[in-house]
Formats: sequence, structure tokens, C-alpha cells
Amino acid sequence: MTDVAASDFRQPRRHVRLDTILRLRWLAALGQLAAIFIVAQGLEFDVPVIPCIAIIALSALLNLALQIAFNPMQRLEPIYAAALLALNIVELAGLLFLTGGLQNPFSYLFLAPVLISATALPVRLTIALGCLAVACASALVFFHLPLPWDADDPLVLPPIYLFGVWLSILLAIGVTSLYAFQVTEDTRKLSDALAATELVLAREQHLTQLDGLAAAAAHELGTPLSTIFLISRELEGTVKDGQLAADLKTLREQAQRCRDILSKITQLSSTGAPFDRMKLSTLIEEAVAPHRDFGVAIKVRLAVAVTTEPVGARNPAILYGVGNILENAVDFANQTVEVNAWWNAETVEIVISDDGPGIAPDMLNRIGEPYLSRRRSADEAQNGRTGLGLGVFIARTLLERTGAKVTFTNRVFPDHGAVVQIVWPRDVFETSDAADEMMG
Repeated sequence: MTDVAASDFRQPRRHVRLDTILRLRWLAALGQLAAIFIVAQGLEFDVPVIPCIAIIALSALLNLALQIAFNPMQRLEPIYAAALLALNIVELAGLLFLTGGLQNPFSYLFLAPVLISATALPVRLTIALGCLAVACASALVFFHLPLPWDADDPLVLPPIYLFGVWLSILLAIGVTSLYAFQVTEDTRKLSDALAATELVLAREQHLTQLDGLAAAAAHELGTPLSTIFLISRELEGTVKDGQLAADLKTLREQAQRCRDILSKITQLSSTGAPFDRMKLSTLIEEAVAPHRDFGVAIKVRLAVAVTTEPVGARNPAILYGVGNILENAVDFANQTVEVNAWWNAETVEIVISDDGPGIAPDMLNRIGEPYLSRRRSADEAQNGRTGLGLGVFIARTLLERTGAKVTFTNRVFPDHGAVVQIVWPRDVFETSDAADEMMG
């Protein structure tokens, strides 16, 4: 089947745009100004306004300088984006130092820069930012100015409560960052894997379109070949003997042979086989043929049914999906791979099984996920493949797009080996337009 290299579809990790960081910093500055104004003017608490405004003003000046000096649309290198997020943490720590430390309910905003890093920056930088946030939170437990409060009734929180706040911030940074990173990483992997699927499908469709080009070429070449044939026959009639007569006869015979070949291609195209539609047995044989000479016996069995054999559209997704699963079975089989097919009035079913070790229990429920691979290292070294873990994912995705249900199981003990069951509703398999609809 078509091999897909990682460089064909995998995109480098997205860098954060400067504009995104600046927007977040402006939002933080406005929020901090609003909080100070409400506490100082609305609640009339004693807030060190000037030092707080000075920190916010420095943050705003830095934002303006970055907007003037650089194009806001440019994407930052991870280290520079991490530096700006670290500056956010330090600025927040400075404001919290002036306004009560961890007693301030806004201390949980330490989470924000670390979460942003977890969704967009490498793991090492996220860990570094997390450690910085934890260090700042730890320092604020011991070093901070009093919390702005009513002077007649000061708020005194017990140390055990402050320890709980510190611990909750630490756990929240770790757990939420890990969760955000995992979700983002899964989304990225799925996006890359779907891009690989589209690339494979585009290649298979390109190969299928070559059939139509061959038929078109046959039609276009028919006219000049007919002209060559007629002229050579007329010249042959004027030359009775000699080497020239023999050459003209050979030219006429070869022109007629070309016409016969092109006629066969045109007839194949007009009848729809094998270019447009194919029987189930033809589909299986076309998928099996490339894998017969790899030292593994492939046994194909078609069930004898009362109903006629199903005929479906020549669908690149089906050909690639079945072929890829079959290739996987050949890779892991010890001696034999079996391909069984049967049908009735409602369903069409293909079952591919091998006598290999089977699917590991820890992978059985996850089979078909992107980047899930346990290909044998000997095979990788021999074939030069790194095992991206995309083959089964691509095959399953393409087959399910055609309306199939794909199930992965193991043979029942004492037998061993993997079993892949592919089932279509017969009307979907046989609908001539189903392929195009599913591709779209």
C-alpha cells in the first residue's frame, strides 16, 4: 500500500503569536486596574494604590514597546513566549505581595500563564513556568503586606488555611496543566492523523483517476492510428515486393495491433470494469495480490450464497483500507492469513484473520487510535519503517467513511491471532454514488 512519511503531513508545533500574548497581557492589566479601583474606591479598603499602579504601568509600557518594535502577527519562538508568560507570573506575584499574598482570592490567577503554556509550548517550558508559579506562591506564604480589609475588624486567617490555599494552588497548577496538555496533544495528534488520511486518500484517488486517463488516451489515439493503418495499407498495395513491401506489411500489422489494444481499453472503460465498478471477489483479489510473495500463505474463501455476488463502486478508500489491514495481518502472521467474505440481502462482510500473536490486551480497546503502534522491531529494521502507528487508524477511518463498521478482536483460545471484521450494509456497498458521497 502507499507509504506515508511523517514529513508529508505532520506540522511543527504551533508557536504563539505575539498578538495573542499581548491581548492577554492587556486584559490582565485592565482587570488588575479594575480590581484596584473597586477595592480602593468601592469598598474603601486601604490599598497601596501607587505601587500597584506602578507595576501595572510597567506592564503596559512593555506591551506598547513590543507592539511598536515587532509585528504583532509574528509567531514567537517558544522561549520568548515563555519569557513573557513568566513576566506575567512575576507581575502577579508583585501585586499579590502588596495586597495580602495568598490571602488574596486572586492568587489563583497563577494558573493562567501555566495553562496557556500547557496548550501551546513545549513540556520543558511548561514545567519551568509551573515551578516559577509554585515558587512565587510559596514565597507569598511568608512574605507579603497585609490584606486590604476593614481596619476596625481585621481579617486574620489561620496558618492551616493558608497552607491549604498554597497546596490547592500547587495541585491546581499540576492537574489542570496536565489535563490541558493532554487534551491539546490528543487534538494535535488527531489533526495530524486526519491530515495523513486525507493525503493517502488523495493519492489513491489520483491512482484511480489514471484509469480514466488511460481510457481517454485510448480514445484520442484511435484516430491517428487509424490514419497510419489506412496509409500503410494503401502503400502496401502499390509496392508488390522487396524489403519496402515487407516493412509496410509490418507497419500495418503493428498499427492494427495497437488499434486492438486501444479497443480493449475502451471496451473496459465503457463496461465499467475494472475502472468504475468491481465485484467483491475482484476487490479482495486486488487487495490481496501485492502481499502474496512475502512468505505468508493468504487463503481467500468466498461463501456460496443464494443471492448474487455484490458489485460495488471502485472506491479508493475501500481498496486502501482493506489492503492496509491485510498488510498488517501479513506483517504479524506466522504462516497463514485468512480472508473470508460472505454476503446476503442485507450485509456484505469481510473478515481478515492471522495466526500471529494477536492484539495485546492493553491495546485491544484502543486499536485504531492514531500513533498507536507495536510493530516488531525486526520488521522495522528490515523494511526501513519507523512505525508511525497511523496505518490502522487511516484504514479504519477510510472504511468507516464508506459506511463500514470495523471491529478488532482476537481468536478464541486455544487459537491465537488477530481478527478484523468489516461489515457494510449491502445497499451502501452497492450504491454507485456511495463512494463519492462518502469522500465528500
